Amino acid sequence: MKEHKHPAEPFRIKSIEPISLLPRAAREAVLKCARFNVFKIKAEEIYIDLLTDSGTGAMSIEQWAALMRGDESYAGARSFYRFEEVVKDITGKKYIIPTHQGRVAENVFFSSLLTKGDFVPNNTHFDTTRANVMHKGGIPIDLPCPESNLDDEIPFKGNMDVDRLEQFITEHGAAKIPVVLMTVTNN
Repeated sequence: MKEHKHPAEPFRIKSIEPISLLPRAAREAVLKCARFNVFKIKAEEIYIDLLTDSGTGAMSIEQWAALMRGDESYAGARSFYRFEEVVKDITGKKYIIPTHQGRVAENVFFSSLLTKGDFVPNNTHFDTTRANVMHKGGIPIDLPCPESNLDDEIPFKGNMDVDRLEQFITEHGAAKIPVVLMTVTNN
């Protein structure tokens, strides 16, 4: 028997939801109506969602069990204290602010960090990161490496152009740049 290079993932899916595939003409009409902006397409019109990885998969039996064990308290829930203890143990940080998604964490982060007119250099801002910077009055600056163009055969194109970053800091001053970001995974 041939051994597979990538065996099946080691879990069984516990919940399913029916989906439907629209005919090609209908899919094309949906795209045109949304002006090719996938954020304007209804979820039920999507067959396979490749837009996000934010919790769209099936939950594990441990996640379902934790949901059932939750005490649903408005404040002081047992689940929060378990969560806080584990996160503090992993990170070594004294204070933990739980958020349900990265974009909310970014909102908290930039609210405490940015002043209107501050610059936020990045290799390339993720769309919600860019939106959060702008919402707080910041100015997102993309400084991708020269190899990031689609014509180059270089397999990794996520580096920042450090020379341009240095030049940008010299031109605008470090006082107007409270943080420099690197987006490691940008869909």
